[in-house]
Amino acid sequence: MKPQLLKLMKGPAQSFSVRRDMEPRNTKWHYHSELELLHFCRGEGTSFIGDSIQRFKSGDMVLVGSGLPHYVKFDNAFESKIAVEGIDVRVAHFEKEIWGNGFLDLPENKMLKSIMEKAGRGVTILGKHKDYVAELLEEMLGADGSERIIILMQILVQIAKYCKLEPLSSIGFNGIAYEEFKNDRIKKIYDYSCANFKDKIQLDEIAEVAKISPHSFCRYFKTQTRKTYSQFLTEIRIGHACKLLIEDKLDIKQVCDDSGFNNFTSFFKCFRKVTGKSPLTYKRTFISMQTS
Repeated sequence: MKPQLLKLMKGPAQSFSVRRDMEPRNTKWHYHSELELLHFCRGEGTSFIGDSIQRFKSGDMVLVGSGLPHYVKFDNAFESKIAVEGIDVRVAHFEKEIWGNGFLDLPENKMLKSIMEKAGRGVTILGKHKDYVAELLEEMLGADGSERIIILMQILVQIAKYCKLEPLSSIGFNGIAYEEFKNDRIKKIYDYSCANFKDKIQLDEIAEVAKISPHSFCRYFKTQTRKTYSQFLTEIRIGHACKLLIEDKLDIKQVCDDSGFNNFTSFFKCFRKVTGKSPLTYKRTFISMQTS
C-alpha cells in the first residue's frame, strides 16, 4: 500500500509542533515534510520506519526524516489500559528549514545538517545523553515564544554532538544519497548503482564509474563505506524489494525479478540476512499490523 501524505497542524503562533500523546495517533502508513522526534516515555510495540520493522520499548527515542514513510503500532496491552498506565509519548515535528533557507549551510551548523540528512533513513538515538534530550523535549512542551526554538536547537545539538545514531531504514528504500555518501566518487558509485541495480553490474563496469582500476576498487570502496560493494548492492536491492512488498502490487516472484536477483533462492537468502525475515513473513507482518 502507498503511504498517506499527512498535513500536520500547528498553532497559529508556532512554527513547529510539540505534544504529549496518551493514546495512539497516526497509526496508518504515512509520511510528511516535517522531521519527527519521538520519545516513548511509556509503551511498547512495533515501529515501521521505511523498510525497518523493529520492536520499541519505554525509553526509546527515534528521529524520522522528511518524507520517510512510517508508523508505530503499540501492543494491545498498552492500548487497552487507562491513560495513566498506558501510552505516554512526546513528539515534535519541525521542518528542516525552520531557521530559514541557508541556515544549515553555515559552517557552524555542519553537525545539524548532518543529523537531518542521516534522519532520512530514520535513526534510533542512543547513549547516556539521550536522557538529557528527553528532559529538553519535556521542557519544550511548556515553553513559549523564542524559548521553544532555542530548546529545539539545544536538542539537535545534543543529539549531533553526544548521541550515537543507528540507522533504521536501508540505503535502497527511498533511493536517496544520504550524508554518508557525500564523497563525490562514492556518490557517483551510489547513483550508478541505484540506476542499474536491476541488472548485473560487473566489477570492470563500476570501477570505470569510479575512475579507478578494478584491482583498487574493492579496497577503496570498503575503506570508504566499511562494507563490500556486493553487500552494498544487495542492501539496495533488498530495500527496493521491501518497498515493493509494502506496496503489495506484485507477487513475491515478481518482486524477486524486479529487484535484480538471479533466482528466488538467492533472493530469499539475502532478504533474510538483511531483514531477519523471509519476504512473505515481512509482507504479512506489515499488512497484519495495518489491518489489526
